[in-house]
Amino acid sequence: MSGINFFKTLKRVLKGKGGPTLTFTLFHVIEALEVIGDEGSIGRVKLAKKLCLGEGATRTLLKHLKENKLIVVHPTSGCRLTETGKKLYRTIKSNLSRVIEIPKTSLSIGKYNAAILVRNAGKVVGYGLEQRDAAIKAGGVGATTLIYSDGKFVMPGFEAEDCIRDDEISKLLISTLQPSNGDVVIIGGGLDRYTARMATKMAAIETLKSMLGENTSE
Repeated sequence: MSGINFFKTLKRVLKGKGGPTLTFTLFHVIEALEVIGDEGSIGRVKLAKKLCLGEGATRTLLKHLKENKLIVVHPTSGCRLTETGKKLYRTIKSNLSRVIEIPKTSLSIGKYNAAILVRNAGKVVGYGLEQRDAAIKAGGVGATTLIYSDGKFVMPGFEAEDCIRDDEISKLLISTLQPSNGDVVIIGGGLDRYTARMATKMAAIETLKSMLGENTSE
């Protein structure tokens, strides 16, 4: 699935076919696709808990996913991805790692902090301002963008200097995210664990838009 089709499909899910104001976001759409894909099939109540959404919002989200032919729902086994849904799922999983919690470091600014890896994104991050702004828009306090290069984590535009002085944090990021040359690691912060996770994931999604050729001005 091309990048343009990927994000166009996600936008259609958010638009739906009218009805009440949505209480879920792009973050929840992507999280839902990941959770359903990881689980194989899942019931609405369990999915709502994993997404930290109310059952009403989850019901509406599933309706929109079904309308866009991304899931099918069975009365007993719950919902599972269609072939189109699986294509979106594979796009997400091939580009983004899971979000991990990390302790506070000199590079993190939130009470709670999380990290995510975006594969092969080193050439599209600029100076990390778009990622920071996306994290703040999602309710976080900001985000720090790093590029993994020759065994060290460097700031965009400052490729010669290793930014992580704490060996334990560096080892944690390497062992859990397993970066390769040119991968990007984003550290996002929030006032609680959920917001830190959402801010980090949305900063990564902003990066994915640039990678896949999405017009972010739309």
